[in-house]
Amino acid sequence: MKRSWIVLGLCLVAVAPGCTGGQAEIKEDRLTVGKVQGEVKVGMAASQVAELLGSPNIVTTDEKRREVWIYDKVSTDRVDTARSSFAGIIIVGAAARDSSSSTRQRTLTIIIKYDEDKKVRDFAYNATQF
Repeated sequence: MKRSWIVLGLCLVAVAPGCTGGQAEIKEDRLTVGKVQGEVKVGMAASQVAELLGSPNIVTTDEKRREVWIYDKVSTDRVDTARSSFAGIIIVGAAARDSSSSTRQRTLTIIIKYDEDKKVRDFAYNATQF
C-alpha cells in the first residue's frame, strides 16, 4: 500500500508541471522608428494606434481642438567592462585590474495628430542617440 502511494506521488509530480499551463509568455513590444514608419498610416483610427503603440505619454489638443498624442521615450544603456591581468614569478606576483563604463542614451519622440473623426491626419517622429 505504501509503495502504491509513492508511485502515485511520483506520477503526480511528473504530470503537475504540464497542468499549470506552463510559464506565461512575456511579449516585448518595443516602440521603434521602424514600427512607426511601417505601421502607422494616415487615416488610421485612434483605437488602432493605441493598440499598436500603447498609451501615449501626453494627450493634448491643437488650435482647432483636435487631439494630438505624444509618445516620448528615453532609454539608457550602461556597459561596465573589467579587464584583469596577472603576471608573476615564483616569488613575486603582480595583479592589475582595469575597469571602465560607458553610457548611451536614446530618445524617441512620436507626435500623432488626429482629425475631427479621430483618424490620423499627420504624424512625425524624431530619434536621437548619444
